[in-house]
Amino acid sequence: MSGRVVHFEVPFDDGERARAFYGAVFRWTLQDMPGMDYTIALTGPVTEDGAPADPGYINGGMFRRGDDEPRSPVIVVDVGDIDETLEHVTRYGGTVLSAKQPVGEMGFAAYFRDPEGNVIGLWETASGS
Repeated sequence: MSGRVVHFEVPFDDGERARAFYGAVFRWTLQDMPGMDYTIALTGPVTEDGAPADPGYINGGMFRRGDDEPRSPVIVVDVGDIDETLEHVTRYGGTVLSAKQPVGEMGFAAYFRDPEGNVIGLWETASGS
């Protein structure tokens, strides 16, 4: 488990408007993910495999805001085992908002609320990725 912040997510109500805003204001490179209603946000140069090419920044994504959490910006933390981490979350006073779910063939994601009310994302890379 690295415990590193590896990603961020920003919800939107109007994807076209959000992409225009963040692209213009921060000059992020934005890439729609077909069939996912999700946009990858590249905040700096990337390697051939999409990883940040320079130290000190992370990439993120934007997604359609729904009725369920998360409804506000989220940081995403890399973990070795989401299920184990969610057990720790509940043991130490957090609340699981969504169980482990696959994200294509790349890995798995989940969300929880910490004891302070913040929504945090978890990321587990699929073995072999």
